[in-house]
Amino acid sequence: MRSARRLSVLLAALMSAQALTGLVFQHQYRDEAWIRAAWYGNDWVTLLAAVPLLVLGLLGAARGSMRGLLIWLGVLGYAAYNYAFYLFGAALNAFFLLYVLAFVIAVISLILVLSSVDVSGLARSFRPETPVRIIGGLLALIGVALGSVWVAMWAAHVFAGRPTPVGPEAFRLVAALDLSLMVPALTAGGVLLWRHAPWGYVLAAVASVQGALYLLVLSVNAIVGIRRGLVKAPGELPIWGALMVLTTALAVMLVASVRPSACRSTPSRMGRDTMPVPPPPSSWTGGAR
Repeated sequence: MRSARRLSVLLAALMSAQALTGLVFQHQYRDEAWIRAAWYGNDWVTLLAAVPLLVLGLLGAARGSMRGLLIWLGVLGYAAYNYAFYLFGAALNAFFLLYVLAFVIAVISLILVLSSVDVSGLARSFRPETPVRIIGGLLALIGVALGSVWVAMWAAHVFAGRPTPVGPEAFRLVAALDLSLMVPALTAGGVLLWRHAPWGYVLAAVASVQGALYLLVLSVNAIVGIRRGLVKAPGELPIWGALMVLTTALAVMLVASVRPSACRSTPSRMGRDTMPVPPPPSSWTGGAR
């Protein structure tokens, strides 16, 4: 956990540097106009939402907060997913090494944190009345719907000759990342949470926080596209805005369902490190349902 925290602090610094330089030196982006607008909105969300949430999660987790741990994991998931877009989708530019470092550090940090989490203990820290069926069902529904849309558009293009919403190469990148990362996280997290599986609480938290942040990116990008005259109002804003509100509400419901009394900390075998642990079984009135 100590190594993961140090890497995550470095990641927060890299994310801030990348977003700031991208906003100050926008001319360094060498993509088409609509892609440059997407990076512009993305940089603002990273700077004003993702980085503060990452710092908040880190501070909370360092104090032994399960809520902080879940937020930390969610933003790490967002960073890995987000910088995959920059790394593999942006035209080669001056920020290339920042993309590489941010992507690699986000992935390593996510692996380190997940490998250190007491998943069963974390699941037991949720209140018995947590609406797992509502949250899990909606997350799984969003995941299945998103996957179905991508598959339908791919099939229409390949087998019926219909055009893709954006260029085929851009479509392939977005569809590939969504179908391999976002869709499995939302669907598996939702289904496992519905079934009260311990890993469901972790995956659902990561997917909902990650999804809420990236849907915020898409909502901001829709506004930027309208303001720059790239699309006619309202464009895709109603779709992304509604999904962003929904996933944000699900993320808040899930994280808020952690009992404050479960956010204890105890010295770990690593010395000064602290790890969140749930209250002893004798203090519970029921399991996580």
